[in-house]
Amino acid sequence: MSAPVKHVGGNGNGGSPTLLTKADFQSDQETRWCPGCGDYAVLSAVQQFMPELGIPPERIVFVTGIGCAGRFSYYMDTYGMHGIHGRAPALATGLASTREDLSVWVVTGDGDALSIGGNHLIHALRRNVPVKILLFNNQIYGLTKGQASPTSGLGKITKSTPFGVADHPFNPVALALGAEATFVARTIDRDRRHLTEVLRAAAKHEGASLVEIYQNCPVFNDGAFATLTEKDVKDANQIRLEAGQPIRFGAARERGVARGSHGGLEIVEVADVGEEALIVHDPSRDDSGLAFSLSRLADDPTGPTPIGIFRDVARPVFGRPSRVRHEPADDSELAELLASGDTWTVA
Repeated sequence: MSAPVKHVGGNGNGGSPTLLTKADFQSDQETRWCPGCGDYAVLSAVQQFMPELGIPPERIVFVTGIGCAGRFSYYMDTYGMHGIHGRAPALATGLASTREDLSVWVVTGDGDALSIGGNHLIHALRRNVPVKILLFNNQIYGLTKGQASPTSGLGKITKSTPFGVADHPFNPVALALGAEATFVARTIDRDRRHLTEVLRAAAKHEGASLVEIYQNCPVFNDGAFATLTEKDVKDANQIRLEAGQPIRFGAARERGVARGSHGGLEIVEVADVGEEALIVHDPSRDDSGLAFSLSRLADDPTGPTPIGIFRDVARPVFGRPSRVRHEPADDSELAELLASGDTWTVA
């Protein structure tokens, strides 16, 4: 990435470039989420991280949908759009495919992205549109006051499911991998360092990036990710994925992930199988099968759950020069196109 500098510094008359800071990305709007909401932590991390890109705020766009996450665009001092429910990936696709000079980000929630917006999300990912999608997953509809979302767990009692959720929940990481997304990751709102590392990798990636962020809703789904965030249990349950390293976890790194006798992945005791039996993580594998198996290790984040970068591969980017010709066709090419296929002469 380039150095975090503005294009013009000082008095705007060609002086020395000035460093970008967090303040350059903070709007003058009052930040208003519920006290204790995980969105505050994510917003602060994003604003702190943005100067690293070396891109001035006027060349960055945040597009949001409907939901608590939708307010994000108001709090970033960049260009932005607050779109209608579920359509943020579609709006961002149009912008990113026509303005290569812009850095385009989508901020969405599990309800916004995976319910009415599901189709837009998967097609932005499969096309490899150059947008960075931050999916805040709190497993509930927060803005509309506590209804079940597409990621709410089976049996969850909510205002819309008084007898418990009967629908099998989406796994956003598995969904993205199934759509052949080229960058897929998962992180947690309360882990600032890990969150920033994942954001940094997502921003560097050429093409579509999907980052699922486990985000606590203290009002309607408090403690949904406590297994991964509380000091006394998080080491036993966070399976941190590190490129080139055997997948180990636990307070003493006593557990790991290995290939099971059934062909899939399973959690094992390292003392029982030996470190050589553990899977070595490689997010650059072109085949997404292993990454998908990792995403299915946990049906929900109440036990050992992988976090980190599942997949990071290169593929032609939608709308970029490798596929789109920018020079206009000459007269002979145009005539050949118009006369190709089935043609008729009308008297």
